[in-house]
Amino acid sequence: MQVLYAMNRDAAVTARISKKHYDESVETSYRIYLLNVLQLYKLAEYVLQDAELRKKKHLPTEEDKNLSTKLFHNPVIQTIANSDAFNTLVKKHKLSKLLDSDFTRKMYLEFSKSDLFKTYQRNQETQLEDDRELLLEMYKFLVKHELFEERLEDYFTSWQDDKSLVVGAMKKTIKRANGEEYFHEQHLPETETVREFGEDLLHKVMTFDTDLLELIEPMLQNWEAERVAILDMILLKMAVCELLHFETIPTKVTINEYVDISKIYSTPKSKEFINGVLDKLMKRLQEEGKINKEGRGLKD
Repeated sequence: MQVLYAMNRDAAVTARISKKHYDESVETSYRIYLLNVLQLYKLAEYVLQDAELRKKKHLPTEEDKNLSTKLFHNPVIQTIANSDAFNTLVKKHKLSKLLDSDFTRKMYLEFSKSDLFKTYQRNQETQLEDDRELLLEMYKFLVKHELFEERLEDYFTSWQDDKSLVVGAMKKTIKRANGEEYFHEQHLPETETVREFGEDLLHKVMTFDTDLLELIEPMLQNWEAERVAILDMILLKMAVCELLHFETIPTKVTINEYVDISKIYSTPKSKEFINGVLDKLMKRLQEEGKINKEGRGLKD
């Protein structure tokens, strides 16, 4: 959608440039995930520095003396620490330069004051599931923090668009990582999603742009195509393209997805407009036998 919008607003953006922008956006999403992993690791690692500083106090308390470093030495964090493959990617993308030691210290100290952290520290017999639970809560604290949001938005303009995807990947990493060298690769963009769907959808919408518009225009009733919001028209073209050319995607899924997208990116009235146009057009295309879906129940 964003690539097609850029093409609409700038005639200099060719199909080749659009393909490049699409590929770069996919790569950026993965880089944001890697940076989130690295930041979580650095937060956990700070407990080592905290323990040393507490020991050097002139009059350390019992809590200072007994601070456990299990936040760092648990299997999840050690999976990250010991993965040469992950650390190679960190160097390749120069992600360490995006971190700030003062920020990490501030986040750690703030989280260490929480009851969750204190309870975790007091528990003498923590299991792997306890480690995972604490790390999940620490990541939730981080990702909801205003300062973290600001930093991510400064580095990546697409953070808000990628946030749910990255947060989901992070939760899976924390829940599953346990010594795998390539733990991060399970979150690489899938070929089926990126190429067979995303890239193909982009190509087909650009290729059949005029044909798609001709199908949509009769459904606009008293509206002229030029008066339709740019994003709404782009979403309509993408949806119609899915209805016609992607046989394994159910029609209801297509309509619901684009209505949901319009709620986020377009005008308050767009969801009703897009839903109405797509519903009418889908019924006409079905009557004309132009929608052919594979698999049981995919037509409805």
